[in-house]
Amino acid sequence: MRQVAHFIDGRRQSVDGSRLGKVFDPNTGLTQAQVELGEASVVAAAVASARKAQPAWAAINPQRRARVLFEFKRLLERDMEPLAHLLASEHGKVISDAKGDIQRGLDVVEFACGIPHLLKGEYTEGAGPGIDVYSMRQPLGVVAGITPFNFPAMIPLWMLAPALACGNAFILKPSERDPSVPVRLAELLIEAGLPEGVLNVVQGDKVAVDAILDHPDIRAVSFVGSSDIAQYVYQKGAASGKRMQCMGGAKNHGIVLPDADLDQAVADIMGAAYGSAGERCMALPVVVPVGDKTAEALRPRLVAAAEALRVGVSTDAEAHFGPVVSAAHKARIEDYIQMGVDEGAELVLDGRGFSLQGSEGGYFLGPTLFDYVKPHMKSYQDEIFGPVLQMVRARTLDEAIQLPSRHAYGNGVAIFTRNGEAARDFASRVEVGMVGINVPIPVPVAYHSFGGWKRSGFGDLNQYGMDGVRFYTRVKTVTQKWPRGDVVTDQSFVIPTMS
Repeated sequence: MRQVAHFIDGRRQSVDGSRLGKVFDPNTGLTQAQVELGEASVVAAAVASARKAQPAWAAINPQRRARVLFEFKRLLERDMEPLAHLLASEHGKVISDAKGDIQRGLDVVEFACGIPHLLKGEYTEGAGPGIDVYSMRQPLGVVAGITPFNFPAMIPLWMLAPALACGNAFILKPSERDPSVPVRLAELLIEAGLPEGVLNVVQGDKVAVDAILDHPDIRAVSFVGSSDIAQYVYQKGAASGKRMQCMGGAKNHGIVLPDADLDQAVADIMGAAYGSAGERCMALPVVVPVGDKTAEALRPRLVAAAEALRVGVSTDAEAHFGPVVSAAHKARIEDYIQMGVDEGAELVLDGRGFSLQGSEGGYFLGPTLFDYVKPHMKSYQDEIFGPVLQMVRARTLDEAIQLPSRHAYGNGVAIFTRNGEAARDFASRVEVGMVGINVPIPVPVAYHSFGGWKRSGFGDLNQYGMDGVRFYTRVKTVTQKWPRGDVVTDQSFVIPTMS
């Protein structure tokens, strides 16, 4: 059986006697590989490799580092097809969505190719008599990223591209559920010219995570996952003095105003709610029609559109979405569907019991739709992370704004309307980190930054964009004065004032 190993010192490395985890094919339910689960000793070996390689990498000028990323971008584009198939085989998302996963990460690689401009400091001539002041951005050293199962290419690329471009060495701990693509990314970076040891991939579970958080030579950690674990990682890492950036879960709302183009809104909501089987932190699992007329017009459109969705295996080019990632996750989603029923919401479409002929062992769920969901319900308060759409009716725009604003999560939100004034008011007042106006999945482009509020984000800096550059560098400010011949200035015991 295929075994997924670590990637240290520029090559795949196995550790004899390692604990092994199973890697399933979500389309069939069968075990397709085993992944080594690294202990603290593996993390230590990866950090030692990174520490040895990082100074020389940081000493390379930014333009030459950018050239490595340019070549890496070319290789990602060259290998898009096999990477997408490998990704889909372990995650379950359809091939077209897997390509989107890679492309959104590639966009950040492309952004990081402009690192020479982004690393420029500031300069002030004549800040005082004969005194100039300038600043420089320098890498932190060895940094790490801990990434989730739902985007095994995009999120590692969001982290490692700016980190490497800034001159750091990077330790990547991907999800043990779909570990193969991150290793291929590392191999492609070596092919692109990255020196051995600058990027290391440690496979593992909580043991590896804790070893990363405890290691004194890792200066910063970026994390994406569920909110409870994000908070744990943030607190544990910050307590040991590391710079931390931890993205958590979400419960994104789509507000539909009476003047919205309902057909377009429904088309957008279908992809945002059910795409990737709902396994996205930027999915849109809650739709909020404003006013009874809007709700009554919207509901039959949602039902018809959801019933028309095709669920299939990852390689089915006609499928809108595939299976969820594991049997345990499927059972969890089914428990939340039953919870919604028990809490009194109306189950309009039930995706449980869905079976795909020829793939009966796969982790498939059909599209599920609830109506008359109330804010006090736990099934509304929690992130379900599956192909489940909940309708929460609101009487007014103010009431609709309060729903995402008061929710524990504050990742993304969308509004569907033709009214510019209402959209502007909504964007200004809603207490959520990323807002879409007639855009159902408002993931910012690579030269802005990604990040949510409240329990969706722990830490002060967001992912990628200039925040990514700020996260992976530290600023050093130099105040300089050059002596003028043999002139000696008088002693002063007063704090310098530049006067």
